[in-house]
Amino acid sequence: MASLFANYFNGFSGFFTPYVTVSMILWLAVGVFLGIYIGAIPGLSVTMAVSLLISFTFSWDTYPALALMIGVFTGGVYGGSRSSILLNIPGAPAAVATAFDGYPLAQKGEAGIAMGLSTTESVIGGFVGLLCLTLLSPLIGRLALNFSARDYLLLAVMALFLVGSLSNGSLAKALITAFFGVVVGMIGMDAVTAQPRMTFGFSSLLSGINFVVVMIGLFGMSEALYQLHFELKPIKQKVQKILPDKKIIKQHLPLALRCSLLGTLVGALPGTGGDIASLIAYDHAKRTVKHPNRPFGQGAYAGVIAPESANNAAIGGAFIPTMTLGIPGDSVTAILIGALTIHGIRPGPLLMQDQPQFFWMIVGSLILANCFLLFLGLTGIRLFCKVVEVPKYVIIPIIVILSVIGSYSINNSITDIFWMFFFGVLGYLFKMHDFPVATMVLGIILSNILDTNWRRAMTIAHGQLGEFIGGFFTHPISLILLLFVIFIAIPNSKKQKVFAFFRGKKTAED
Repeated sequence: MASLFANYFNGFSGFFTPYVTVSMILWLAVGVFLGIYIGAIPGLSVTMAVSLLISFTFSWDTYPALALMIGVFTGGVYGGSRSSILLNIPGAPAAVATAFDGYPLAQKGEAGIAMGLSTTESVIGGFVGLLCLTLLSPLIGRLALNFSARDYLLLAVMALFLVGSLSNGSLAKALITAFFGVVVGMIGMDAVTAQPRMTFGFSSLLSGINFVVVMIGLFGMSEALYQLHFELKPIKQKVQKILPDKKIIKQHLPLALRCSLLGTLVGALPGTGGDIASLIAYDHAKRTVKHPNRPFGQGAYAGVIAPESANNAAIGGAFIPTMTLGIPGDSVTAILIGALTIHGIRPGPLLMQDQPQFFWMIVGSLILANCFLLFLGLTGIRLFCKVVEVPKYVIIPIIVILSVIGSYSINNSITDIFWMFFFGVLGYLFKMHDFPVATMVLGIILSNILDTNWRRAMTIAHGQLGEFIGGFFTHPISLILLLFVIFIAIPNSKKQKVFAFFRGKKTAED
C-alpha cells in the first residue's frame, strides 16, 4: 500500500512540473466555461462539441488540445442540469433524472438551491470518480473487460426495472411508455443484418430517430404546450444564498458518495455513461432515502443530489477502460480516443508502462477541471434563475425557438424538426393523461443496449436458448446481476417480509 501511494505521489507531482503551462490551465478554464453553457443549451451536446474541437485543435500541441476537450467534457455534463432545473428541458441526456426534482424545486422558488446543489454534488462526484480512476484503474478495467454481452443485457434489464421508480402513478402506464420508447429506439437499420426495420419505406428513417430530438420534444415542446394549457404563472425565485446549507450537504453526503461510486462503476462499463448512471442513482436514492425533505418528484433534495453526483463521477469511470484497455467508456471518450490517435498516443494496457506521464496529465487535468467547475458553476446562477421569472408570453416562444434550433442543429435536417413537434405533442398528451415521459426516454436509451447485446449473446450461444440461459448460472458476474434483477423485480411489500423473516420480526400484514 505504501508503494502504491508513493507511485501516486511521484506521478502526480511529476504532472505539475513538465506538463502544466499557463496556457494549458487557461484552456482548461475556457473548456469548462464553454462546456457549462454548451451543455445548458438543448440540442448542443458535449459529444458534438468535442468532435468539432478535434478539427479545431488539430495543429495544436497535444496537452493544450486535450485540456480544452477535457474541460468541455467536464463542464458539459454538469451544464445540462441548468436547463433541466429551470425549464424542464434536459440540456444533455445525463441530466434527464435531474429534472424529476430539480424542476419542481424551481416551481417552488428554490431554483438557486437546486443549482447550487447540482454544482457542489457534481464536484463531489467528479472527485470520487477521479480518485477511483487513479487508484483503481487496473482493477475496474479488468472487471469491465470480464463483462460479456449477456452481462450488458442484464444491466439493461436492471435499468429497465427503474420504471417503477420513475413513475409516481400507475406502473402499467410507465411500462407502456417504456415499451413505446424501446420500439422508437429500434427504428432504423438493423445493427446486425443492415436490413430496414420499421421504416415503412421512408428513406429518412433508415438512420433512425435521433434520441436528442425525441428528448427535446418530450421535455421542451411538451412543456411549452403544457404551460399554455394551464396558464402557469412565473415563480419568484429565492436566491439569497447560492451555496447550499452545510446541513443539507452533510446529511446527504453518504448518499452522494454511494451514488458517486455507483456512477463510477457504471461509467467504467463500455457503452454506458452518465445517462444510465444518473437514472440508476436516482432509483437508488428513491429506494434508500427514508425521510426526504419532500416526496420524490415534488422537489426532494436527494432527487437532485443522486443523479448529479453520479453523472459527473461517470466521467472518471469512463476514462478507466479508455486508459487501461483502449475501449471507450462512452461516446465522448470514443471521440477522445480518435483525438489521441491523431496526436500519436495509443491508450491501452501498455499506456502506463510506455507513457505514464500522459496518464497523469489526464488525472491532473480532471482535478483542475473540477476545481474550475466549482468556481465557474457557482457563477451566473442568479442570472440563470431569472429565466424562471420571465413571463409566459416571453419564455414559451423562447422554448419553442430553442427546441427548433436544437433539433435542426443535430443533423441540419428539417425532418428532425417535424419529429420534435410530433414527440412534443405526444409528450403533452402523456402529461395530460398522467403517463410518465421519463420512462419513454429510459426505453429509448436502453433499446440499443438491449437489442445489440441480445443478438451478440445469442450468437455466442450459437442460437441455442438453453445454452444462453445456462450461461447465467455458470458465469459469476451474470449470476450476481441476475440476482440483482430478481431482487429489484420483487415488490417492496414482499421484500419487507423477507427482511422481517431474517430479523425474526413480523410485518404489519402478518
